[in-house]
Amino acid sequence: MPVPADNEDRATISCSRCQACCCQLKVLVMVDDDVPQWLLTHDAHGMEVMRRHDDGWCAALDRDSLRCTIHARRPQVCRSFAMGGGDCRDERDRWRRVAASL
Repeated sequence: MPVPADNEDRATISCSRCQACCCQLKVLVMVDDDVPQWLLTHDAHGMEVMRRHDDGWCAALDRDSLRCTIHARRPQVCRSFAMGGGDCRDERDRWRRVAASL
């Protein structure tokens, strides 16, 4: 696992101060998930996924607040993407590298 940029500590990460990096990832929806139908679509492999806008952002994301509009009903994949966890820090680090290359 790569070391987070700026030695970012898990305790300093907060979704309320994030650019919602994880909200551009493909989210597979499981059978037990209770996501509203209008937010679902199928990918090229026929898997049920969260719908995204043309720019890649999750359709459930409130673009003004960068908060999930279905937080209580979000898919299990989103629930297990722990704030400040390894996947979160990896994704934040990837975004920093992309931004630095622009």
